[in-house]
Amino acid sequence: MSMETIEIDSARQDTVMRILDAAETLFRHYGYSKTNVADIARELSMSTANIYRFFASKVEIHQALCSRMLGASYDLALRSAALPLSASERLRRYALDQHRQTMETMMDEEKVHEMVIVAIERDWHVIERHIDRLNDLVASVIAEGIAAGEFLDQDPHIAAKCFGAATVTLCHPQMAAQCVAKENRAQPEDLVDFAVRALKP
Repeated sequence: MSMETIEIDSARQDTVMRILDAAETLFRHYGYSKTNVADIARELSMSTANIYRFFASKVEIHQALCSRMLGASYDLALRSAALPLSASERLRRYALDQHRQTMETMMDEEKVHEMVIVAIERDWHVIERHIDRLNDLVASVIAEGIAAGEFLDQDPHIAAKCFGAATVTLCHPQMAAQCVAKENRAQPEDLVDFAVRALKP
């Protein structure tokens, strides 16, 4: 690859990041439904046609933003999985870290919550891919726990999906919102401990 090609690719990536940053700022401030591509272009002092050179639609911009947010979630999960701790403790850290991030980044600001809800309701491939990646990561931790005699001998991929289903209220924005400060809901720590115990002999 020539130096000129590298420079063009770098400039294109910089523009993509600027568009996403501007879109996120506007989505956070005004909400997804009240922001259009022309608003994003105006924020960047560029033409709407120029935005369309990089993204085909507002939906595509939103998908890219959600992918970026979910990437941060996956990076956090990777760090939890790599800790020099038992498989049980790593699963606890993973689930509680995901819950904390959900509460901090998706629930704290109503407009961010709207972005995530729109993505979930459209069942975008970025959400499905994120779930698959998390399931694979949890399965690897469970497999290590099985090998160490910490967990029952079982299919780690099925166990990972079950663990995710058991703790989904911690990281699904709509469910987490409904469970906040409700006395008749399980506390996050209790729910995670229950899910981890289900894996043990």
